[in-house]
Amino acid sequence: MRDQWHQFPRRQLVARQLERLNRLLERVLPQNRFYREKLASCPLRLDGLDQLTLWPTTTKEELLPDQDDPLHLARNHSWPPDRYVRFHQTSGSRGRPLRILDTAEDWQWWIDAWQWVLDAAEVGPRDRALLAFSFGPFVGFWSAFDALVHRGVLAIPGGGLSTEARLRLLQESEATLVFCTPTYALRMAEVARQTGFPLAQLPVRGLIVAGEPGGSVPEVRQRIEQAWQARVYDHAGATELGPWGIPHPRGLLVNEAWFVAEFFDLKTHRPVEPQGQLCQLVLTGLGRAGCPLLRYETGDLVRPRPWPQRGFVLLEGGVLGRTDDMVTIRGVNVYPSAVEAVVRSFPELGEFRIELWRRGELDQMKLLVEDPRQQPQRIARELQLRLGLAVEVESLRPGELERFELKAQRLIDRRRG
Repeated sequence: MRDQWHQFPRRQLVARQLERLNRLLERVLPQNRFYREKLASCPLRLDGLDQLTLWPTTTKEELLPDQDDPLHLARNHSWPPDRYVRFHQTSGSRGRPLRILDTAEDWQWWIDAWQWVLDAAEVGPRDRALLAFSFGPFVGFWSAFDALVHRGVLAIPGGGLSTEARLRLLQESEATLVFCTPTYALRMAEVARQTGFPLAQLPVRGLIVAGEPGGSVPEVRQRIEQAWQARVYDHAGATELGPWGIPHPRGLLVNEAWFVAEFFDLKTHRPVEPQGQLCQLVLTGLGRAGCPLLRYETGDLVRPRPWPQRGFVLLEGGVLGRTDDMVTIRGVNVYPSAVEAVVRSFPELGEFRIELWRRGELDQMKLLVEDPRQQPQRIARELQLRLGLAVEVESLRPGELERFELKAQRLIDRRRG
């Protein structure tokens, strides 16, 4: 069935999406107070996906829990808590964590959606997969773990271990796949270098990464692949949405079997046709009845290619950054992923941090980077060349900056307060 979806002509694909969307609406609107009120003056059955523009968008701020909710759950749940079996929350990297519940049926939907990702990475029963994350309430790779088990793959939990212990477990288990963030893939490679661990000799053939834009940034991907001698497969998803991104050699495909994609102009905040321009990704889920999301503003910045005649839409370069990460420095728009691309183009550089502050009426940017050569001028020149911006660079000694296991927090904004 997955292959059939991927080969559908565009018109047939859109018809299937519309059918799934209307079926979802019929099921959840009588029970879901959040969307019943939000769509009170809107058509509740659509004749075509072009009518999505008659609905308002949904933002993360709208999902913040009611003050009298003892569980502090997102406001878009359809049923009482006793109908649900899974509890997760967002990482909290962009403010207060959002708590999300899933029914058994919805969790199976997560597992089914993950199968598209595993297909792209050609994962089979002979693989062994180590999942290098904390296994805490952040959804992380929990659904990937169950998807692997569902596929018959030996799934190895790597929570509660040091990086050295995880490397040793990789070696002893003869794992062929690693699931982690791009940052942590680089951290494991760093520890391997420091300890003399034979990383490149492991049977690892692929790393499935998520949680950050780095998996599709060429400089980041190349550094990971060189260190591990393995292929990187980027993936995208969100606790509140589910797993929507499928690995592709040129970026990510939107899993349009389970999501309707729209692309919003950054200035007008209105839908536009995909023509390779920088847009915000807006997604409507076609499953997960217990916690549905309609026209959700993801905050992800993407470059969608024109709609194909067959198959799913391609996001060139994957997720390029976040709308709330963009900063304007002396008239130049800068994204942390663009700075990271420059840093990773220098193989000898380690961890880095971006600091923002305000001098008078102008925003300022400083890059702190671990540089064994202690030659910040060469990094500043490359930033000037590639970003068109003069950035102050401070070289630090290796090991001075914090390391991360999950999503890295590299942007420090000192402009407020």
